[in-house]
Amino acid sequence: MRAARAVPHPDGGKVTVLDVPTPTPGPDQVLVKVKAAGLNRGEILQAGRVRTGEPQPIGVEFAGEVAAVGAGVTQWREGDRVMGHGNGGQAEYASAASRALMRVPDSVSWADAAAFPNVFITAHDALITNGQLQTGETVLVNAASSGIGLASIQIARALGASRIVATSRSAGKVERLKSMGVDCAIDVSTTDQVDAVADFTAGHGVDVIVDSVGGTTFEANLESLAVQGRLVNIGRLGSSTATIDLNALWLKRLKLIGVTFRTRTEEERLACVQACARDLLAPLEAGTIRPIIDRTYRLDEIAAAHAYMQTDQHFGKIVLLVDDALADAS
Repeated sequence: MRAARAVPHPDGGKVTVLDVPTPTPGPDQVLVKVKAAGLNRGEILQAGRVRTGEPQPIGVEFAGEVAAVGAGVTQWREGDRVMGHGNGGQAEYASAASRALMRVPDSVSWADAAAFPNVFITAHDALITNGQLQTGETVLVNAASSGIGLASIQIARALGASRIVATSRSAGKVERLKSMGVDCAIDVSTTDQVDAVADFTAGHGVDVIVDSVGGTTFEANLESLAVQGRLVNIGRLGSSTATIDLNALWLKRLKLIGVTFRTRTEEERLACVQACARDLLAPLEAGTIRPIIDRTYRLDEIAAAHAYMQTDQHFGKIVLLVDDALADAS
């Protein structure tokens, strides 16, 4: 089968497509014939670290049809439409734990399904499980034009937030965020986030922040939070270090929460998938939430897809069309 691999190189792995053996599903695993796979920034960083050893599989989300099931699998059968979270998804076939898969509603395209798992699982875990969003609260999403940012906006709206604040460093992206129903979109390249949030909330602040930027916006985020606010960090695109005002933490009784899959057990990861499915499959089927896709590429064009992602021009997800029929029709 054709599969994307990070090929070792002294200067960092180079991503290419190789012919490799098709995996065989083991106990409690499902083999999926992949139609499309999502692209994520973490895969670029992952590939760059591959300097020695064997070529490494990449891709953490995919969508397709069940091709075979391993021993003990009862909830899936051949031909089922599924989307999944697991390693090696940017390939013609991917094997995953049965509980790492979610049903794809008939109304959802393969490209949309492939763009769903990673960002919506991550955003749901950040906003709902860790951020403990309550009905009527106000949410702020930093770097809101990213896949996770756009997923967070939609989840917040679907699951009870009363107002949504979004930030970007691009005036053009700010205008697009407004068109998505964001209540307050802030161009932080020209406007102070703290002042804008204070004006918008009449000094109250926001209740939950989903942050992908990290250190460069940390102090502004603390100032933007309301009493008993929760700051959930899922990325450090700006910086991984920051200075903290413990008086602000103490006086406002804030919660600072870090979220990652790197230190989770397999059971914890699968629980995140199932929690996302529980809360979001119905809104996905109804069209209340839907991945925003910026651009699609063929699997063989993965290097070009990575190069485009590194320009930071995209608004939403980049998707690889693995099935040639889908690519020809696009």
